[in-house]
Amino acid sequence: MMVDEIKRHLLTGIIPFWKHLRDEENGGYYGWLGYDLILDKKAVKGCILNSRIMWFFSNAYMLFGDISLLEEAEHGFKFLKQFCMDKECGGIYWSLRYDGTPEDATKHTYNQAFAIYALSSYYNASGDEEALAMARGLFDLMEEKCRDEQGYLEAFTREFEPESNEKLSENGVLAEKTMNTLLHVFEAYTELYRVAGDESVRERLFWILDVIAEKVYDPVSHRQEVFFDKDYKSLLDLHSYGHDIEAAWLIDRGTKVLGDKAYEQKMTEITKDLTAQVYKAAFDGHSVANECENGVVDERRVWWVQAEAIVGFINGYEKDGSKAEYFEAAESIWRFIQQYIIDTRSGSEWFWEVDKSGRPLKDRPIVEPWKCPYHNGRMCLEVIRRLEK
Repeated sequence: MMVDEIKRHLLTGIIPFWKHLRDEENGGYYGWLGYDLILDKKAVKGCILNSRIMWFFSNAYMLFGDISLLEEAEHGFKFLKQFCMDKECGGIYWSLRYDGTPEDATKHTYNQAFAIYALSSYYNASGDEEALAMARGLFDLMEEKCRDEQGYLEAFTREFEPESNEKLSENGVLAEKTMNTLLHVFEAYTELYRVAGDESVRERLFWILDVIAEKVYDPVSHRQEVFFDKDYKSLLDLHSYGHDIEAAWLIDRGTKVLGDKAYEQKMTEITKDLTAQVYKAAFDGHSVANECENGVVDERRVWWVQAEAIVGFINGYEKDGSKAEYFEAAESIWRFIQQYIIDTRSGSEWFWEVDKSGRPLKDRPIVEPWKCPYHNGRMCLEVIRRLEK
């Protein structure tokens, strides 16, 4: 069964791999493992990478109860607290040198959100009140510094002066607001509200849902727009298949945590539409394409898109049991991952991406600031939680 295979892969593959990336000397987790499987112990350590690893081990501990997993999460928490957090200006740095000194002091809303996500889960796993206080402090900082009346802004200097958003702008545009950042602020605030129940966080979650429904989601194209100017005017004809299928299940999860039936009904219509369109436009019977820009499909099979598609299609089937094709799609994607995405070489994990026929792109590393166990590890955790009897 798929769930048994995924659980075995998580326990014998993903978890041991990331345990071996732990930096005992300088803290946190090593930031680069090339395609050649040569570990660079002096590579830059992305703060997003370390927040996501901390989140992963916190949630793995809550599922399995293995104290070694909590110890890994605690290792990540100590690194975040000591090095990633800017004690002078507040907020989380973008990246650090291998020894923990700041490498890029940019303050990005996306990065603050992932720290909240990690700290909230770590608090849930450990009961450490300091972690919850830090998450609440970052929430207050984001609400004060990182948004305007219409939505969340993107990049700031160390002192939280606005600057251009190269880090989350792609495809030749420079965006002042992005769907990606908004989605992950929602994800982070959902986790903070789930563990703490703060009314101020709840109010912001409803506000974000309204922005998604009214400004980000396009009912005509059956997708979310991706890059925007400050007034939410879309800057590019782009359908990001991975983000849409990820958003579908994250929004459904958020409305469930909120427990508001009106919003659940309102957003379900959107998440069903996003799921159906990805299935129709991007799934080829085996795997999911990356994106479609100006009508041209990028056929690369990216690791995180496949992982999110499994969760998204299972979620779609759970929402509507008549959609058996969604569950079958999840099973097919898992078989594709097993055959082509999982790197079976000793000391490796998942390839970053493969072409449509399954050949890996050898210029992409196995670990770098964006390549972490957040997507594939979370997929495993979600499948086990949802399907294991």
